[in-house]
Amino acid sequence: MRRELSAEQLEAQERELERLRQEHRDLDAAILALEQVGTPDQLQIQRLKKRKLLIKDRVAEISDRITPDIIA
Repeated sequence: MRRELSAEQLEAQERELERLRQEHRDLDAAILALEQVGTPDQLQIQRLKKRKLLIKDRVAEISDRITPDIIA
């Protein structure tokens, strides 16, 4: 059973979630821009994609934490 978050904790988690989602979108744009150059830096693209996956996992973790449990 999860403990309930206070209103302040919930707000902080929601701000963090939005920040991570924005960073995820920014990484998408950066990856696209790198892929469109004549000779893209594959190592840099791989690093950005790895960071993007880590952010995706963190977004899922926070979303799960702030979504109330629903008993079916």
